[in-house]
Amino acid sequence: MTSRRHLANAVRALSMDAVQKANSGHPGMPMGMADIAEVLWNDHLRHNPANPDWAERDRFILSNGHGSMLHYSLLHLTGYDLPMEELKNFRQIGSKTPGHPEHGYTPGIETTTGPLGQGLANAVGMAVAERTLAAQFNRDGHEIINHRTWVFAGDGCMMEGVSHEACSLAGHLGLGNLVVFYDDNGISIDGEVEGWFSDDTAQRFEAYHWNVIRDVDGHDAEQINAAIHEAKEVTDKPTLIICKTVIGFGSPNKAGKEESHGAALGEEEVEAARKQLGWEHGAFEIPDDIYKAWNARDKGQQLEDEYEQKLAAYEKAHPELAKELKRRYSGKLPENFDGEALIQRAQEKMDTTASRKASLGVLNELAPELPELFGGSADLAPSNLTLWKGAKAVSKENFDGSYLHYGVREFGMGAIANGIATHGGFIPYDATFLVFMEYMHNAVRMSALSHTRIIHVFTHDSIGLGEDGPTHQPIEQLADLRNLPGLATWRPCDATETAASWVEGLERETGPTALIFSRQDLPAQSRDHEQVKNIRRGGYILRDCEGQPELILIATGSEVGLAMDAAKEIEGKGQKVRVVSMPCTTKFDEQDQGYRDSVLPPSVRNRLAIEAAIPSSWYKYVGLDGDVFGMTTYGESGKGGDLFKHFGFTVDKVVERAEAMLKA
Repeated sequence: MTSRRHLANAVRALSMDAVQKANSGHPGMPMGMADIAEVLWNDHLRHNPANPDWAERDRFILSNGHGSMLHYSLLHLTGYDLPMEELKNFRQIGSKTPGHPEHGYTPGIETTTGPLGQGLANAVGMAVAERTLAAQFNRDGHEIINHRTWVFAGDGCMMEGVSHEACSLAGHLGLGNLVVFYDDNGISIDGEVEGWFSDDTAQRFEAYHWNVIRDVDGHDAEQINAAIHEAKEVTDKPTLIICKTVIGFGSPNKAGKEESHGAALGEEEVEAARKQLGWEHGAFEIPDDIYKAWNARDKGQQLEDEYEQKLAAYEKAHPELAKELKRRYSGKLPENFDGEALIQRAQEKMDTTASRKASLGVLNELAPELPELFGGSADLAPSNLTLWKGAKAVSKENFDGSYLHYGVREFGMGAIANGIATHGGFIPYDATFLVFMEYMHNAVRMSALSHTRIIHVFTHDSIGLGEDGPTHQPIEQLADLRNLPGLATWRPCDATETAASWVEGLERETGPTALIFSRQDLPAQSRDHEQVKNIRRGGYILRDCEGQPELILIATGSEVGLAMDAAKEIEGKGQKVRVVSMPCTTKFDEQDQGYRDSVLPPSVRNRLAIEAAIPSSWYKYVGLDGDVFGMTTYGESGKGGDLFKHFGFTVDKVVERAEAMLKA
């Protein structure tokens, strides 16, 4: 019979071979955590390699994603569609084995990890999603949702601030379906962490109200197994299993040293490690008995078949709930969802209101019909206006809700919400002030990189927020968001565009959406039916002239009203002016060339973009002969209206800039 250590050594061998072939990667962590992985994956993890997307699978997250070859080795050995050739192409262009795990590239990878701590935070979101779905769908005698989220995390994850935010909330919520293995090997890139990291991690997590299992020998299968069984018994707290391991375990000269952390071991050391581990096989060579012992396809199919029987019984007892659960997991919106009608109703109302208030109106109308909407705010619900009138907050005592109070944890919120989205069954939205997007910027970037279906709501969008001053007035954040590939950023100018932006975010299945809303009231704009339709094209003609325009004003958000007023003034002086509202540059750029040229004719070279933010987003639209009226400094403290005047966002100043352009 093949020993557990020998099975773990297969992971070690594949990991060091792949890193060595690529001459790039991190062999130390996979070699150090192989014994833990072997016990978890062979004895406890519920999954089906033949169907990586099986809804009731456990989720496994490699938060210390630099050790990606651990995960790839496990996927290959247990029978996922990840052939040996892909392991040999580790870290090469086009392979399914990128340097850090990427959701969507590799079957069995639940979320994109690498930026340390975020995988752990994603896992908290997945655990929240499981608990909430269970509360919404389980019925007496039919526990149709009951799976766990397992996490591997290292010293770097523990040091990153996002882990503090996420794990604090996880303890508060009592997520007993979450188990984290802390790879306590004492080594990071710079060397022994005791020189800069002396936290009592166990006490820290106990203070978070976690169940903590200390001093587990990460190379003793019996101790590991006992710890996992203990963790499973605790249902009202998340569990942290602290495993003492040796980084680079099996390497005669580099085990326990930083040299094994982030570089190939070297050919001689790889061969020496084979001998020390008793691994008598060549590079990328796995004997049949090892494959047979690791193969999880039959067991996984049996687990899924048993679940399908439970699902059939559930469907018979609760047909409507079963139908709804399947729809939710499919990601398809309800059949009666009519976004166009919602936008048209907003236009007919012609409300002059802040776009954040218009957003709440949209939520109040839509959310009761979209149970997959799962909202939250970083302690700003009364300001972000994201707590719709029928929303019910989840809590440790009752997860049957649709809203999560994240507390002042912006980064944790973004990463947790990413996990909720990736889990399935929900379209989450999170919210904070636009300026505090900076706290969660990397989480937003990760949602864009991962093509995650999530809506990030950012309010108080400019100097117009007023007296809180430059610390709270966003200047550069709009450009930052627009520069993220894969993120659609909408800054609507009134209630109608606000409704359209929400519809776009809800219907967008290929990536995240950022919605940027104002604190101050915005005037409603008149539109015909065609203009209302064209909002969703990202940029459109809001006001036009007869014949070819001599000047085009381009604006977003609160500055659209300013552009409309300035256009009237300029036209009164005899010039032909067009106003283009461009709430989403990403969506506009996706339109065909013919449409884009119809909105911004190449022959019209006099173009002035107006936005109370840094101007970098707009030069591509105004061209060499155009101009941008934006912010080049931080804001000031004062009333919003006074600040717009102070910084020159007035009709007179816009007209002055436009006339100078027309005379040039």
